[in-house]
Amino acid sequence: MYITNRPEIVFTHGKGSWLYDNTGKRYLDFIQGWAVNSLGHCNEGMIEALEKQARTLINPSPAFYNGPMAQLAGLLTANSCFDRVFFANSGAEANEGAIKLARKWGRKFRNGAYEIITFDHSFHGRTLATMSASGKPGWDTIYAPQVPGFPKADLNDIASVEALIGEKTVAVMLEPIQGEGGVIPATREFMQQLRALTKKHNLLLIVDEVQSGCGRAGTLFAYELSGIEPDIMTLGKGIGGGVPLAALLSKTDVACFEAGDQGGTYNGNPLMTAVGHSVISQLVAPGFLESVREKGDYLKQELLKLSAERGFKGERGEGLLRALLLDSDKGPQIVEKARLMQPDGLLLNAARPNLLRFMPALNVTKDEIDQMMTMLRSVLDSL
Repeated sequence: MYITNRPEIVFTHGKGSWLYDNTGKRYLDFIQGWAVNSLGHCNEGMIEALEKQARTLINPSPAFYNGPMAQLAGLLTANSCFDRVFFANSGAEANEGAIKLARKWGRKFRNGAYEIITFDHSFHGRTLATMSASGKPGWDTIYAPQVPGFPKADLNDIASVEALIGEKTVAVMLEPIQGEGGVIPATREFMQQLRALTKKHNLLLIVDEVQSGCGRAGTLFAYELSGIEPDIMTLGKGIGGGVPLAALLSKTDVACFEAGDQGGTYNGNPLMTAVGHSVISQLVAPGFLESVREKGDYLKQELLKLSAERGFKGERGEGLLRALLLDSDKGPQIVEKARLMQPDGLLLNAARPNLLRFMPALNVTKDEIDQMMTMLRSVLDSL
């Protein structure tokens, strides 16, 4: 089915930061599946885990425990503030589960409260409920009527959140960094204010870390940047490093699902969770997250230099999720020209027309960052 405009190329293979198409042309990939390929293309550790598990057990049914499921759950809880994990197949599915969990908790502990305050310009997925929770302009009419119960506040404006709290409110849900909205981080102060406000009103705090989690922000999870502990977190994209895997995590006292409330045919299957275990194990290995922070700072400084050279409007982001703020709406034009470069192409993303978003592999090298900057300058020169 037609769902988007795709260029007339077919990608055939990839390794690390590079993709190759059916003509043999290679592309330096600074999209990485929209922050999905956290360890680049065809990571050896992931391949080894996938091959080994495929010869042992692929899917015994989600009605039973399996080894990789338990091992990955243990790794996630040991490295976070959460106690319980439910595995899913996509970030949207994990967010749908978070909405269900919050509403269940509201029914049991807050007299049926069900409203979840979300934020303008947020993005939580493409199911009906997660589209309704999202603050993406125009999404309120595409599949109307929306699922009710998602009033919208303004990111980094605590008064706008407090004004929406009422008897029906059960939770506040946000991305610590709004990725699709244009790489807009929630400030440390705002996250701390939000945690204090939700505790004051006995509300749940839900962080959607589908894009910002799993090392992307330079810490294993972006909520750590603010020194707070949320009640619920969702993961997707980077947790699987390219395979369909997501997770819904919560504190023990919030994990109130009953038998039959939640499930999924492929959820927690050992093939995907074995890969996820390899990914997270590599991310928490000594020195890895430190290297992400170092390369994030390096990319930041290079983007700031470019911005000063060209009269752009700066950059923003955390870790290796960054945006270059342009001086006009030429982002899509830059993306197109970068892909068409010869002999090598460059894959970039314009989350908004007036900016470029950078989501390289977390193990990208400084040389590859330098190469990307050289190619980007060449594109800008050609405009």
